[in-house]
Amino acid sequence: MAEEKKEEKKEDKKDERKETEVGEVTHYFGNIGVAVIKATKGPIKKGDNLHIVGGSADFDQEVDSMQVDHKDVDGLAKGKEGGMKVSEKVHEGNKIFKIG
Repeated sequence: MAEEKKEEKKEDKKDERKETEVGEVTHYFGNIGVAVIKATKGPIKKGDNLHIVGGSADFDQEVDSMQVDHKDVDGLAKGKEGGMKVSEKVHEGNKIFKIG
């Protein structure tokens, strides 16, 4: 019973926060835990808190580092693609939302 209440509170907090769709997952390298992401609707930069959702994925992730062509970058402009280490498995087509 207590577990259900904790889960409900967690869901309520997710419902209250502001999220803006900024991109999607275009590929996932499971052996190294890296998602290729495309900034389809806005920029994504280091330090952003993201919510990745779709299929079995539904988690929050801070952008610690990003790479384009194996070179570190500070972010992705709208329309650009890059790689980002993720803490959980993602799938092509998962949506990426910026929190806050």
